[in-house]
Amino acid sequence: MTAKKLYTPTTWVDPEDAPELTEAFFQEATLYKGNKIQARGRPKSSTPKEPVKLRLDADVLAALRATGDGWQTRINETLRASLRLAGRV
Repeated sequence: MTAKKLYTPTTWVDPEDAPELTEAFFQEATLYKGNKIQARGRPKSSTPKEPVKLRLDADVLAALRATGDGWQTRINETLRASLRLAGRV
């Protein structure tokens, strides 16, 4: 079995026609640290939350959602307080 060749364009492009390397180009570029791609965005949490499926009464869910964005975090905080658990690190 032979390895597949990487795709190469069939038409020749004059290097003089290459796009300008602008700040926007570098903002979108893939970053490498050594041979590995460097992840962008928010760093991974050392104590990630675990997704669960929870069944709640419709009126309870409606009341929680009515409190606005962050209602799931407030559920977590309420459960944590009722169980008297220490805060997240």
